[in-house]
Amino acid sequence: MVQAYILIQTEVGKAAAVAERIGQITGVITAEDVTGPYDVIVRAEADTVDDLGQLVVAQIQAVDGITRTLTCPVVHIK
Repeated sequence: MVQAYILIQTEVGKAAAVAERIGQITGVITAEDVTGPYDVIVRAEADTVDDLGQLVVAQIQAVDGITRTLTCPVVHIK
């Protein structure tokens, strides 16, 4: 299982609607609107890195109101 944080910038006034819509997508663990340089932070998971990429590109980036995303895969350093 691969997990990532996806940092999202939205159009002005769209953060809450974007977070709500993304929270309904299969594979999304949490989607919360926040303050700061990003408007929404999402934690998502998929079986493989390729599946995670598909989730971000085909589903998350397709949500209306998103202007930019930054995907940060979770790593386990031992």
